This record gives sequence, C-alpha cells and structure tokens, in this order.
Amino acid sequence: MALHRVTFIAISMVLLSSIAMATDHIVGDDKGWTVDFNYTQWAQDKVFRVGDNLVFNYDNTKHNIFKVNGTLFQNCTFPPENEAISTGKDVILLKTEGRKWYICGKANHCVARQMKLVITVLADGAPAPSPPPSSDAHSTVSFVFGIVMAAIVAMATIFA
Repeated sequence: MALHRVTFIAISMVLLSSIAMATDHIVGDDKGWTVDFNYTQWAQDKVFRVGDNLVFNYDNTKHNIFKVNGTLFQNCTFPPENEAISTGKDVILLKTEGRKWYICGKANHCVARQMKLVITVLADGAPAPSPPPSSDAHSTVSFVFGIVMAAIVAMATIFA
C-alpha cells in the first residue's frame, strides 16, 4: 500500500510540475533587448505558451518596445510614442495564442539594426512543435532522469 502511495506521489509531482509552471523567457538572454541581435534565431528553439512571460531587459534611454501587428512589424512602422512600453524591465504576459510581434521604435533600430521579435504562442497544454533531431545532451538528461526515478521507486519499495 505504501509503495503505491509513494509511486503515485512521485509520478504526480513530475506531471504537475511540468504542467503548472509558466516560463519566463528573457528576451535576448544575457544580451537583452538590444540592436544587432538575431531575435529570430533566439526564438526558434523556444516554445511560448499562454501564461508564459516575455521579459525585456534594456536601457530605456536607448530603446523601447511596441506591440504591433504583422504589417507594422514588416514595415517597421510603430504607433504613437505614448503607446510604447519603456521601463527597461518590462514583463509581458502572453495571454492569448497566436502570432505576436514586437519592435523597437527608437531611431532606425527596427529597420537597420533588426531590433524586432516575432513569436508564436501556443495554447496552454497544446503539443509543442516537433523538436529538432535529438542531441546527445538531451538523451543523457533523459537517461539520468529515468535512472533517478527508478531509484526513487526502488527506495520506496525497500523502505515501505
């Protein structure tokens, strides 16, 4: 009986932790929101879901953020300045699924310096897109996780 309870708790913890946790995506990682950075490449291996956050870190005397539509994004056209997000440490909650577009409205940062980001937000619980071919590092982590889980179940059996 105790074995079943421990096994159930262990499996529940793993499943619930992966479902319940929203992700904070730090835009540009340690580079932040800046000029001459490839945000398309940065976003390509990430999965954005409803409930996640985009975290923009930048110097607010040099940059800002505009949430725009696809046409404004393509043309690097931005709304009036009073619609800018500009604290320098901005967190944008991804509330709905679909395409999202962000640009910098300062100087020529969007047009000439590629300061623009487009992402696709998936519904909460939607399957992620097919991943690229598995890497050795991912396989190793999966293997180690399996061993740890087997050890936990074995220990629960021994001490039950």
